[in-house]
Amino acid sequence: MFSDKKNILQTVALLKEYGVKHIIISPGSRNAPLIQTFTQDPFFECQLIVDERNAAFFALGIIQYTRQPAAVCCTSGSALLNYAPAVAEAYYQQLPLIIISADRPQEWIGQMDGQTMQQINVFASYIRKSVHLPEVHSELNEWFCNRLVNEALIACNSNISGPVYINIPISEPLFNYTVENLPEVRRISYSKPDKTVDIKPFADKWNIATKKMIIIGQMFQKPVLIEALERLVESSGCIVLSEHLANSNSEEFIHNFDRILYKSTEKDKKKLYPELLISFGGHIVSKRLKSFLRENQPENHWYLSNNNEVVDLFMSLTDLIETDISDFIHRLANSSNITKESYNYSNLWFYKSTRIAEPGNGKDFSDISAIRLFLKRLTEKSQLIIANSSTVRNVQFFNLDRSITIYCNRGINGLEGTLASATGFASVCKEPVYLIIGDLSFFYGVNSLWNIEHIKNLRILLINNKGGGIFRSISELDKLENLNRFVTATHDSNAEKWLEAASVKYMQAKNKRQLSKSLNMFMNKKIEASMCLEVITEIKNY
Repeated sequence: MFSDKKNILQTVALLKEYGVKHIIISPGSRNAPLIQTFTQDPFFECQLIVDERNAAFFALGIIQYTRQPAAVCCTSGSALLNYAPAVAEAYYQQLPLIIISADRPQEWIGQMDGQTMQQINVFASYIRKSVHLPEVHSELNEWFCNRLVNEALIACNSNISGPVYINIPISEPLFNYTVENLPEVRRISYSKPDKTVDIKPFADKWNIATKKMIIIGQMFQKPVLIEALERLVESSGCIVLSEHLANSNSEEFIHNFDRILYKSTEKDKKKLYPELLISFGGHIVSKRLKSFLRENQPENHWYLSNNNEVVDLFMSLTDLIETDISDFIHRLANSSNITKESYNYSNLWFYKSTRIAEPGNGKDFSDISAIRLFLKRLTEKSQLIIANSSTVRNVQFFNLDRSITIYCNRGINGLEGTLASATGFASVCKEPVYLIIGDLSFFYGVNSLWNIEHIKNLRILLINNKGGGIFRSISELDKLENLNRFVTATHDSNAEKWLEAASVKYMQAKNKRQLSKSLNMFMNKKIEASMCLEVITEIKNY
């Protein structure tokens, strides 16, 4: 019988799935559930060495001979520190040593409880990957636990091998051994980059799947990759979803997928989910897409990357493929064939896409209608910087010329820094640099405009709806009694005096007629002056 602790069950089952047979155990009570679970499965070859220092070096000897990972397992407290010399040795020899320690619950660390110390990241610079597992109380905890152990075991034996550390907090009772079988666990397959990835097994799965989807995250323009994706669409009937931050505009791709999901019934969504998903690139803005794929997980999800970091955004990752992305897509396109079913799936998405009109074309004056007017004036090959929050979402409503390059500080999605980044961008770019920014982001970073008289090409479209309009759209947040004061930060400020002090030419528009007239000057590339066009709208019209 095995321990009933699910973080232990995930760890042990995944070690078995990865083929890690040799487990060197040092005795203790806090790691007793681990000892019980390892020793009750005949797959593992368990050996006892009381001294943790010697136990770790013993494991290194096994690794040196077998060229395969081996694990050491100890109790909580100072026992763990005795592994340090062997961990450092494994790091510099690039040996795949797996350190597994039991730990006390985090709430007891530093409280003078017995055999407790701060174990997280204890090996610091001498480890390839360090993970601290959660105690499992929900399906989300269990997925997180599974993902962390996968990350550690992939890092252990990736292109550059080395020691990894798995820390497992275990609460009492410790000795419930009631589980009869190890669980079925998800192993994330990893394709090493030491040679060109064999495309055949992936192409075979790709061609069998009838509902194929590719999602592009934030990235810079890559014409070779876009061309390869267009060929893959043509040869396989897949769909490609691309936000503007992906800088991958194409008539063959779908860019308004967030609106498609918004307007689709739950019944319709069941027809839209993919069987096989490929993703790559950086961040995805659409919360609807994330929720949609987490609730309708594909059977296969391949993440293409230039490193071995696990990114499991949709909670369904089956394959981490470290590869040249353009080359992989190109070879997959050459190996693809199209079926009636995949053609129907693609047609369904495109049918829905073409039935959604761009917003902001009515009589009302709002953030969205103002952005629409501006974007329709934006010329080819423009450099466009977008602030976070509502701005990046509102721009997504509209089609853009594929030659326009879009930038956004989407790594953390923070409010701060956009104005400063745009100013720095403009200081080294010879062409006009356009920035769309909301009022809170602008006023947060307004000191970035100090001492920029030498910058003559920054064009700021400031959407001032007198507060954080996006917070009005978040479900349940309107129940907060002080929403306007403390969340939306409602105000009556405008930017005129700030811009005058910074010697930036200022214009203001409160309706479509004023905006259209102001845009004539704002978009004039012959004028050598930085400008700000402040668009005053109402937060209630967000």
